[in-house]
Amino acid sequence: MSVPDQLFVPLHKQQGASELIVRPRLSPFKQFRLRLFSNRLALLGLVLILVLGALAVFGPLLTEHSYAEQTLLNGNQKPSAEHWFGTDELGRDVFARIIFGARISLSVGLIAALIDFMIGVVYGGISGYFGGRIDNIMMRFVDILYGIPYLLVVILLMVAMGPGLLTIIVALTATGWIGMARIVRGQVLQLKTSEYVLATKTLGASSWYIIRKHMLPNAIGVIIVQITFSVPSAIFAEAFLSFLGLGIQPPLASWGTMANDALPTILSGNWWRLFFPALFISLTMLAFNLLGDGLLNTFNPKQRR
Repeated sequence: MSVPDQLFVPLHKQQGASELIVRPRLSPFKQFRLRLFSNRLALLGLVLILVLGALAVFGPLLTEHSYAEQTLLNGNQKPSAEHWFGTDELGRDVFARIIFGARISLSVGLIAALIDFMIGVVYGGISGYFGGRIDNIMMRFVDILYGIPYLLVVILLMVAMGPGLLTIIVALTATGWIGMARIVRGQVLQLKTSEYVLATKTLGASSWYIIRKHMLPNAIGVIIVQITFSVPSAIFAEAFLSFLGLGIQPPLASWGTMANDALPTILSGNWWRLFFPALFISLTMLAFNLLGDGLLNTFNPKQRR
């Protein structure tokens, strides 16, 4: 049985139609931005951080009161149009002190996280890359530091250096880099057995070149996530030390010192003095943790829910 040629219709393709890209190619930065912005909780955390940062920088323009201005006749006033967050027992404006405390807390958190990043990445990278006896010695030193009680380190530094902002930063970074070093070491141990690293070694590349060009760029996602978790930990540690009287000293204001000063008066009905410092500590830690969780899902799509 013959089939007529009329049943066959030739398919005419335009030249190059088979190579046409339907979906445009996205750059790594644009992919990262789309993934991050699709996470509403991470976006909320980022917005809160930006608002807190703007409040710390431009907040003094919103009030005419100073954080150290004392007016005893206005002591323990409730929140009002003149004093948005009320006043303390010395008549100091709580809103102005909250702003100054934001500067202290955010500065301590960011500086401590930056120092932890620099020490932890270098230490963990060297330990993980060279391995063997060097790795064993370096990790045993980390274990010794990890076993020292944190408050003991703080108290010894307070005795040696005296209380102050510099002492807090030194105390936070004395052992704070250990977590970063362990994470970087684990990533380097995993990456150094990869095929492209072995091929680079075969071609005669130096160890510094391999670490700089291959190890750190592939571990940068985990490092950034660890930084976002280190910042709230440092902020809470500063507030905790200031609450115990081991941190920022008067007349400087810190969220921890404000909470400590407000605690004895909470039964007198002065709820605003403890509420606002605790609120800003909670919001700051929540914002960084939400952003860190979003970055973790962004850099590692396998963990996205």
